[in-house]
Amino acid sequence: MLVFFIGEFKLNNQSVIWTEKYRPSVFDGVKGQQEIVSKVKAFVEQKNLPHLLFAGPAGIGKSTLALVTAKQMFGPEWRQNFLELNASDERGIDVVRVKVKDFARTKAIGDVPFKIIFLDECDALTRDAQQALRRTMENYAATCRFILACNYSSKIIDPIQSRCAMFRFRPLAKEHMLEIVSIIEKKESLKLDDDARLALIEVSGGDCRKLENVMQSCASVTDNITKDVVYSMASTAQPHEIKDLLNVAVDGDFLSARKQLLDVMLRYGLSGLDVIKQVQKEMWDLDIDARQKVALIDKCGEIEFRLVEGSDEYLQLEALLAQICAVKN
Repeated sequence: MLVFFIGEFKLNNQSVIWTEKYRPSVFDGVKGQQEIVSKVKAFVEQKNLPHLLFAGPAGIGKSTLALVTAKQMFGPEWRQNFLELNASDERGIDVVRVKVKDFARTKAIGDVPFKIIFLDECDALTRDAQQALRRTMENYAATCRFILACNYSSKIIDPIQSRCAMFRFRPLAKEHMLEIVSIIEKKESLKLDDDARLALIEVSGGDCRKLENVMQSCASVTDNITKDVVYSMASTAQPHEIKDLLNVAVDGDFLSARKQLLDVMLRYGLSGLDVIKQVQKEMWDLDIDARQKVALIDKCGEIEFRLVEGSDEYLQLEALLAQICAVKN
């Protein structure tokens, strides 16, 4: 029985998701958003928190800052005074009328006069649900504060935006991403060379959550992480491979460029949308006229739209290669 318990503990310890394992619990641990953190920290110190709206891309610290705010505001009783809902799962008006109101109308535990409700991905709420939320924010302001997080603030109705202090988060800069890599590398006893670190920054694109997930995936394969391991686990082609096939296409060799593209897609398991995003990045470094680059970028946008609408990805990518091949002709 004892052996089983120890084995179970080891298994659980090894299977901890790094995005949770390395999620900060204090303000100083939140990377890349110093101005926002300093303002929210001041709110907490004064115990005078307005409704907050966090806007920005995924994986850059919005949910983390909301959790840190609750922990620092309420201390050990933070779980009893904090309600987290994901509007992507529960997006209808009934959620606002039932779950949110039931939690908001009760008094907080401890010496803080209000509770906190965190609505993640609130841009997924229906318009009716947002209207109901607006009234709830007004009626229960004495006993509850709201922290709303969204990817696109334009999808939040103006009455809600006007009731919140808005903070716009930005993707993490390279130096902050490298700090996170160094922390994890040291604590997990990993070995990374400079190329591997740069590859992690490249594939994550400022998304801390993606960075940690890719690192954990790589660590499950080997402790000595190289750039080849990073690109393979992230299902992302290496930039020089995309650049090479684009240069072949610019030279007018459509068949060779097409073969290289198919090889890259099969090797890394890329979808058409993955390829378009990488092609768009490398397009600016091609040795062609600036006007031609702009025209090809416009074509990338058009083909991405077609792929999203359900067009055949191979046919659309071949059409893009054909456009590139015709640039100098």
